[in-house]
Amino acid sequence: MADRDPKPQSLDELLAEEVDLAAEEAALMAEIEALKAERDEFKDRFMRALADSENTRKRADRDRREAENYGATRLSRDLLPIYDNLRRALDTATDDLRAREAGFVEGIDLTMREVLNIFTKHGLKIIAPQVGDRFDPAVHQAMFEAPLPGSRAGDIIQVATEGFLLHDRLLRPAQVGVSSTPLA
Repeated sequence: MADRDPKPQSLDELLAEEVDLAAEEAALMAEIEALKAERDEFKDRFMRALADSENTRKRADRDRREAENYGATRLSRDLLPIYDNLRRALDTATDDLRAREAGFVEGIDLTMREVLNIFTKHGLKIIAPQVGDRFDPAVHQAMFEAPLPGSRAGDIIQVATEGFLLHDRLLRPAQVGVSSTPLA
């Protein structure tokens, strides 16, 4: 305003100048609003990208843990028959055989202990139901059902094979026989 024309302006000139200033102010306000909208859009996109990045990191971490804990599932299942065979060998070893072939039976026993140590080290847990336990379909597989006097329906009456958990997942259910004795 310092270089103002010293002569007085007419009312029309002042109104025109006022209209120009209002139009310029409206244009500036519109530009500010457009910039605010663009800023908000960029902020929203940034927050979404940040959330996606965090979700990806969490998913990768979960996948890594899953692979670490459960990546050996197939190998673990393939080792179970070895355990089963060692268990059968030890269960069928009579006292006479243990006396005659002490070294042989001790070798089988040491091998079984080592297999169990490896299972424990890698998160395999044995599901070893006992006769008289209640049947649990979450960890047991009923191989047969038969009436057995002195038992209740749903009681385990025979254990065919032990089951296994790999950490908290069922690797193989324990195979059992279940009583079907009706309630008296």
